[in-house]
Amino acid sequence: MALVVLAAEPRAAITLQEPQMRVLVAEDSQLLLRADADEPLRVRGLGHQERRLKRLKVQLRGGRLHLAGGGVATSLRISSDDPRGIWLGTRRYRGDLRLLVRDGRILAINQLGIETYLSSVVGSEMPSKWPLAALQAQAVAARTYALRQRGSKGDFDVRATVSSQVYKGIESETPSTLEAVATTRSLVLVHGGRLINAVFHSSSGGATEPSGEVWRIQHPYLVSVADHDDHSPVHRWNQRFDALELRRRFQETGGVNQLSVLATSSTGRVRSARIQGPRGSLVLTGRELRQRLGLKSTMVQFSMLQGAGASEGSEPRMEPDRAEPAPQLIGLWRDSVSGLKVSPSPSPAPVQPLRVGSLAPPPTPPPLPELPTSAPARATAPIEAPVLEARGRGFGHGVGMSQWGAHGLALKGADFREILRHYYRGALIRPYRPGDDPSVAASPPSEPVWRS
Repeated sequence: MALVVLAAEPRAAITLQEPQMRVLVAEDSQLLLRADADEPLRVRGLGHQERRLKRLKVQLRGGRLHLAGGGVATSLRISSDDPRGIWLGTRRYRGDLRLLVRDGRILAINQLGIETYLSSVVGSEMPSKWPLAALQAQAVAARTYALRQRGSKGDFDVRATVSSQVYKGIESETPSTLEAVATTRSLVLVHGGRLINAVFHSSSGGATEPSGEVWRIQHPYLVSVADHDDHSPVHRWNQRFDALELRRRFQETGGVNQLSVLATSSTGRVRSARIQGPRGSLVLTGRELRQRLGLKSTMVQFSMLQGAGASEGSEPRMEPDRAEPAPQLIGLWRDSVSGLKVSPSPSPAPVQPLRVGSLAPPPTPPPLPELPTSAPARATAPIEAPVLEARGRGFGHGVGMSQWGAHGLALKGADFREILRHYYRGALIRPYRPGDDPSVAASPPSEPVWRS
């Protein structure tokens, strides 16, 4: 009996229109736009006719947009046929710019295709000379984050700052960032058939943080894993704050006599702390304390120094372990590697909370007895105010992909898929599909789902 094998029909290719991103790139009461060269800008919103201008100065007056040289509008759309883009202030942008009035400010929103947007984001978030695998991992994480944010903020999807992910326009595009985006085109991270919250940061300081320790939700793919960032310039750092600086930062307590860590996370990051000063006490979360002191992260220990060990001056000082500066990352908020033949760095010992007590000043010596001479009495030495020392590790919230860790794994031979699987445990890498159907995630197509 002959066995008849029926070949399965190939899945029909689905081509989607490339998703568009709306990026808030500026908000001000006055904006200046100009063409890059002789090709004028196309301006719509001033009546029924499109105007062509090489330079456009817009001011907000009476809740409306006023153009220098004449013209009033409630909103404007500016576009250009010049591939060199549109200048807004000191930066150039591809795509269109839309100007709106909201809450007494002019919002400038850059609308462009997601792949073009990512070519700048990757170069804005990572040094473009880093290994391609690290840049590719950044591209996939940034694409996932951006698509998850679409439609969530009304007039725009994301900001161009660290509050979303950094986007500096055309000047951050390089051949390596273009390659990283092109070779990962349309790829995203999904878990349970949904886009993950692909947050990332600069450097964890040895171990990433579970999402539930920082935010309210513990995602199964955002767990603590060993990092590979020991070569980071912010792997370890030190900052000191003198009494004058502490009084400025903690005015309600009149400074700091004692700082007590009340609770830490599983990796040793400060979750809450009590500040005690001359005027009272104050309890802060780890995030609030980091903001007050301008710390690189909440993985930190504190001690009070007094006397010769205290630094002088009112400004905080950072002392990285590396003598030579390395490229700084603006990490965000933007697990072990499966099958990767890399010797993982051992997990660092968790930072233990350190309770620092108040250092009371020495008692004032009794007055010297009067002597039958004209010699002046001996003056007592001035009491030095205590200095707060913060000794920390890492830069950023510590959740998700560590950018310096991605760099370290790439140097050890990991490809971008292995890097992403390490930091986003259990997530799948596949082309994006609207609706994020789990059945599609289980059998992803091999080709990108949209074309240029």
